[in-house]
Amino acid sequence: MPLEVDMEMHARDGMFMELALEQAALADAQGEVPVGAVVVDVAGQVIATGFNRTITDHDPTSHAEVVALRIAALHAQNYRLPGYSLYVTLEPCAMCMGAMIHARLTRVVFGAQDPKTGVCGSVLDLPAHAQLNHQTTVAGGVLAEPCGHILRHFFKKRRSKDTQHVEN
Repeated sequence: MPLEVDMEMHARDGMFMELALEQAALADAQGEVPVGAVVVDVAGQVIATGFNRTITDHDPTSHAEVVALRIAALHAQNYRLPGYSLYVTLEPCAMCMGAMIHARLTRVVFGAQDPKTGVCGSVLDLPAHAQLNHQTTVAGGVLAEPCGHILRHFFKKRRSKDTQHVEN
């Protein structure tokens, strides 16, 4: 890939990840784990956003990626989204990566790695399995520091509240 194209893709990835970080901040403001996602269509237009809503929705499947995929599928009037890309602030879990593979996304871009449940290289490497009926390109580490920071800060606040509650 020529350097200009690579630099352009890097800049575009950063721009879309910034939008995903804005979604993560919305989750944080609602007391949800701050993960945000953005779906971009073939033309490079943002067509869906989402943030974690598991607590709000009382739904274990309301991860940022699934919320954004549901909106994108409604917008496209199709459950398959070939040519589309999804940007998410945290490495996807098995459920989310499975949904993205079933949606036939062309590309998934994530920010921070998830050493506990990440399946794009951290715990497993689900997209690398050639036996799957669809292959999705994955890129990680885009704006990894700010994506990781919002999560670390959230859990630090949560641990602090838990400690204060136990002490009282």
